[in-house]
Amino acid sequence: MIPTRSLPSLAALRAFECAARHGSFTLAAEELHLTQSAVSRQVKDLEAQLGFTLFRRNGRRVALTDAGGEFAHALALDLDRLKQTVSRAVAAGNERTSLRIATLSTFASRWLIPRLPDFEAKFPEVEISLSTRLRPFSFDAERFDLAIHHGSADWPDTQMSRLCGEEILAVGAPRFVETHKPASAADIANAPLLHLETRPGQWADWLRMQGVESPDFPRGKLFDQFSMIISAATHGLGAALLPRYLIENELDSGALVTLPGETMITENAYWIVTPAGMASPIAQAFSRWVKTKVSKGI
Repeated sequence: MIPTRSLPSLAALRAFECAARHGSFTLAAEELHLTQSAVSRQVKDLEAQLGFTLFRRNGRRVALTDAGGEFAHALALDLDRLKQTVSRAVAAGNERTSLRIATLSTFASRWLIPRLPDFEAKFPEVEISLSTRLRPFSFDAERFDLAIHHGSADWPDTQMSRLCGEEILAVGAPRFVETHKPASAADIANAPLLHLETRPGQWADWLRMQGVESPDFPRGKLFDQFSMIISAATHGLGAALLPRYLIENELDSGALVTLPGETMITENAYWIVTPAGMASPIAQAFSRWVKTKVSKGI
C-alpha cells in the first residue's frame, strides 16, 4: 500500500486517466494542453510509483494492461466524485443552497422543468441542478440529494415516497385520425403503432384491456425515448400510448387528440427517493412542493 505522503500527484493521475480514455498519449496531450512527451513521462513516473505497468506500448500505439484497465475504471469514478465534492463545496460557500436531483430525461424536460419557476419563487436561495439517471444508483457514490424514479418501490438503502401513478392514453395527431379514421380500439390495432423500447408489450396490454385480441408484440415503429414517440405521434407517424402528464401541452393545443378506448393505469409509479436516514431540509421541502404539483387521483 502506498503511504499517504507519497500518493501520486493529481497531474499524473489526470494524465493517465486521459490517456486511458483516449487510448492515446497524443490525444491526451491535446486535451490537457501538454506535450506528448510530458504525458508519457507522467505515466512512466506513475507506473514506477505504483510498481506495475499500466500500458503496453507498440510504437505510437498504447493499450491498457489488465491492471491498468482496472485502475483506469476505478480512477475515473474517483475523479468524478472529486469533481462533485468540489462542486458541492463551492455551492456550500455560496449564499445559495445546492439541491442535486437525479431524474428521468423526458420527465424533467416536459413536466418538472416547466414547473420549477414556481419552486424558485418560493425558495430563491436554492440552486437546483438536474442530471439524468435511468436506473437506481448508490447515493454514497453519486452524491445526489434526491431522485425521481419510475418503477416499483425496489431501491435498497433509500427512503421512497410515492409521487404519483401513471395514466396512459392512446393518442394520435389529427392527421393520423383523418387518414385512419379509428372508430374503435380494433381500428387502432390495424393502424401504425409507435412502441417504447422499454415497454414492448404495452400496446398488447392496452388492446386486451379494450377486449381486442392482439399478439404480444404488435408490429410498429420502435423508439427508445418518450420524447421521440411524442414527436413521431405529433407528426402523424402512428398511434402512441403516452402518459397524460407528458403531453398536456399537445392535448391543450390539439397537436394530439385522444383515440377511442379506456385509459390505462400502470402498475408502476413515480417515486421521490432520498438516501436512507434523514433527508436534508431542502430535499424535504422540494418533496413537499413537487407533490402539490401532481394532479389529484393519479
